[in-house]
Amino acid sequence: MSWQENYAVWQKQPTMLPDVRRELDAMAGDDQALEAAFSGPMSFGTAGMRGVMGPGIGQMNVYTVRQATEGVARYLDTLDDATKQRGVAISFDSRYHSTEFAHEAARVLGAHQIPSFVFDDLRPTPELSFAVRHLHTAMGIMITASHNPKQYNGYKIYGPDGGQMPPKASDMITKFVRSANDVFAIQVADEQALRQAKLMHIIGEDVDQPYLQNVTSVTINHDLINKVGKTMKLIYTPLHGTGKVIGERALRKAGFENFTMVPQQAIADPEFPTVAFPNPEFPEAFDMAIALGKQEGADLLVATDPDADRLGAAVRQPNGEYQLLTGNQIASILLAYILKARKAAGDLPADGRVVKSIVSTELATKIAAAYGVEMKNVLTGFKFIAEQIHQYETNHDHTFLFGFEESYGYLIKPFVRDKDAIQSTVLLAEVAADYKQRGMTLYDGIEELYATYGYYAEKTTFEEFQGVNGSAQRAKLMNEFRENAPHDFAGTGIDAVEDFQTSVKTAADGTTTAIDLPQSNVLKYWLHDGTWICIRPSGTEPKVKFYIGTSDQTADAANQRLSKYEQALKDYVASI
Repeated sequence: MSWQENYAVWQKQPTMLPDVRRELDAMAGDDQALEAAFSGPMSFGTAGMRGVMGPGIGQMNVYTVRQATEGVARYLDTLDDATKQRGVAISFDSRYHSTEFAHEAARVLGAHQIPSFVFDDLRPTPELSFAVRHLHTAMGIMITASHNPKQYNGYKIYGPDGGQMPPKASDMITKFVRSANDVFAIQVADEQALRQAKLMHIIGEDVDQPYLQNVTSVTINHDLINKVGKTMKLIYTPLHGTGKVIGERALRKAGFENFTMVPQQAIADPEFPTVAFPNPEFPEAFDMAIALGKQEGADLLVATDPDADRLGAAVRQPNGEYQLLTGNQIASILLAYILKARKAAGDLPADGRVVKSIVSTELATKIAAAYGVEMKNVLTGFKFIAEQIHQYETNHDHTFLFGFEESYGYLIKPFVRDKDAIQSTVLLAEVAADYKQRGMTLYDGIEELYATYGYYAEKTTFEEFQGVNGSAQRAKLMNEFRENAPHDFAGTGIDAVEDFQTSVKTAADGTTTAIDLPQSNVLKYWLHDGTWICIRPSGTEPKVKFYIGTSDQTADAANQRLSKYEQALKDYVASI
């Protein structure tokens, strides 16, 4: 159907909810907005769905949330009754409509006689992952758009291990979602009736306490925290999100007492009034934390995104200014501390493994190798790290030590199966305390790692393709890289190309080897000088992302090399 036909179907609905009707009426005459909202359904995949809120089949609203949940319910209906009756855990963030969407999901599940366990208030994504495992539910649903701007919301699905749904199950759910094509015919149960029938349960502190107790296991050196953690000054901002509910409690429980939350950003506000983008990757997200840090002489600033799965940090320099750390730097310093501390304690397992994404820093690989620990590379998406953890526990062949992605996501202990900024905040504070007792900062620690292993530099850039043609434009760009493959970048030859879509690595001499990872639309180039360049369409945003990783003997040399390849990429994309 055309967007005009889809729009007409919505216009004629006599029982449309009043709020949605008002928004739909306000769009009348705006063909560009209507085309975006009604051209096609929202993309639904292994990451669930995410998009701008508003009426239409292509936006986040009550009806598309019902449709997604109907797909989940029909999938659960195919399973045995015992599994189905384990139910679904549901959490939500601080965004507009998040509470409503969570409760609508429970109502759809209830119409299928599927129990739900809904948090009494906003909770972080990692706690939802924990709740799935703790309550032994069959699935989990998280209503969040993570670090996206305020106009967005999203719907993430989790499997029984607490990790995001793997492709096979996700593909089945996607088919069921698509089969529920009449969004106005989806049945929903009465919430009060579900509560009385014990098909909808409210959870909260009964999950908070065991989650927080597990977070205490992240701490490695309790004596260090008792000695330094009580005096080290820390500023924490949850950026108007879910971290405010649990982050402060986690820090206090670990023994950190001398910290302050940025008061304006400790308010769960869906407008995110103090930040244009509530994303700890962006320097401006730290503006208020830096101002408060200077006022209080804080050693460390920590920010978590609205669903508290990503963590960013900044450290005070001798001149009183603050230096932001990259996700790769935070991951490297966390990993180095874990391995060093566990080796010192005689607790470093011989079968230990670290897991990272293929677009994350090779500095971590070098650090792991120095401790005799194997690095496992997986595709981008924390579900692939969760899959590795599940395999290790099933096969008893490896011990998980740490997992991370360059996009500010880290996991220390696998009682959660997604990136966990609450765990990471507690351990990063401990690492900062360790350096403080040595008269150093975390940034000094990074420089110490570079002096030991070489200077590493990484950067992520992107090309954005908005609108109804965005998907086709992204596909065209990826096809160009394959069909008119570059022979070099900035004059540096290519040693090998990894095409994860065909699962083949091709060397410069034409020899090929198989790639033992799931197929994915990703290209990775390995250059003569050890630099790597990776290209992939984003799974959650209308972007094609470009990743560059390089190293050299000095910081200046590494950064100059990085800039050279960034420009070469821009030139190649511009020529297409």
